[in-house]
Amino acid sequence: MGAAVIPLLVSVLLVVAAARAPAASAAPRAFFVFGDSLVDNGNNNYLLTTARADAPPYGIDFPSHRATGRFSNGLNIPDIISNTTTIHSMPPFAMHASQFQIGKCCSVELELEHGMSRTDAVVSGEHLGAEPALPYLSPELRGAKLLVGANFASAGVGILNDTGVQFVNIIRMGDQLRYFGEYQRKLRAFAGEEQAARLVSGALVLITLGGNDFVNNYYLVPMSMRSRQYTLPDYVRFIVSEYRKILARLYELGARRVIVTGTGPLGCVPAELAQHSSNGECAAELNRAVDLFNPQLVDMVRGLNRDAGADVFVSANAYRANFDYLANPQSYGFTNVKVACCGQGPYNGIGLCTAASNVCADREVFAFWDAFHPTERANRIIVGQFMHGSTDYMHPMNLSTILAMDQLQEGPL
Repeated sequence: MGAAVIPLLVSVLLVVAAARAPAASAAPRAFFVFGDSLVDNGNNNYLLTTARADAPPYGIDFPSHRATGRFSNGLNIPDIISNTTTIHSMPPFAMHASQFQIGKCCSVELELEHGMSRTDAVVSGEHLGAEPALPYLSPELRGAKLLVGANFASAGVGILNDTGVQFVNIIRMGDQLRYFGEYQRKLRAFAGEEQAARLVSGALVLITLGGNDFVNNYYLVPMSMRSRQYTLPDYVRFIVSEYRKILARLYELGARRVIVTGTGPLGCVPAELAQHSSNGECAAELNRAVDLFNPQLVDMVRGLNRDAGADVFVSANAYRANFDYLANPQSYGFTNVKVACCGQGPYNGIGLCTAASNVCADREVFAFWDAFHPTERANRIIVGQFMHGSTDYMHPMNLSTILAMDQLQEGPL
């Protein structure tokens, strides 16, 4: 089949998917979230831990202007994905020149609203107002709220159980997976066996892990236990092998469409600049760890897909999505990509973001909210690449393509 024909066929499939889309009032796809503080939306509020974001100035730009437990000035990555995942419900007039990428074979041009750039469409593109999944520990997660999904993430956790020990009471990955099984029992009791199984297998899952295994474990202190136990290459191989067990367990629990994010440029966050940089250059050792980790994670995900016989797991290149705006801030509307908006000390990278911290006036031009976490605007750019980016950002396909294909076949697999 000619190369020119393939994009045409994919275009037709996407149009058919849109035609078959349910009414806007239909229930959105369920969403489950696992991982660390980049995706935690409030579970740690219910725990006795120092890894919390439930006090001002966190949440200063959240719709309620209140701290919710999200490590952001406003929305975090799961919030933004929640509001964009049912892409098939996007009205036809809003399409113009956004590219869908499917593997290496072809790309599909869709139309965006007239006069709107691709970046603007991503940044402003919360079309449905879909309800974010509640933290699993929230007492409000019951009844019909179970149908939306659940967020199991907990700030401070890593792939390994000994990561984040200084935070004491956090939901480690074994417990997050155990809670997922517990959630499914509650869902079956509410919705019945068949609907519960269909909801879980048709859900979108996001998991974000790995960063804490470096900054809050291997490199937490000089001569840490893990750094004495493993050389860095051996440590990376070890944590990737442990991550594989987590993803395999997710599959066993029914997950069939899982976005697995790699680790961003850890050496470039304000906390690391404050400790290791005298001239604003990123900390080379931490970025070396990331350079070892991310490719092995991608290879591991490919291996899991081969075992499953399907593209269950999708690799998200968080390093590239972050580094794009760190390396070229003006193109993304940032004036500061080194100093945190909220904090103190060099680069505002020392200690916690608190009511006593320096807080920038214009969060739209800062890439980092606190010493480790992106601002809402940066989160929107990251999600934009997850939604619409090429295979340099999402492999084997981006999130928009996934959703269009799943809509055609009425389920992920």
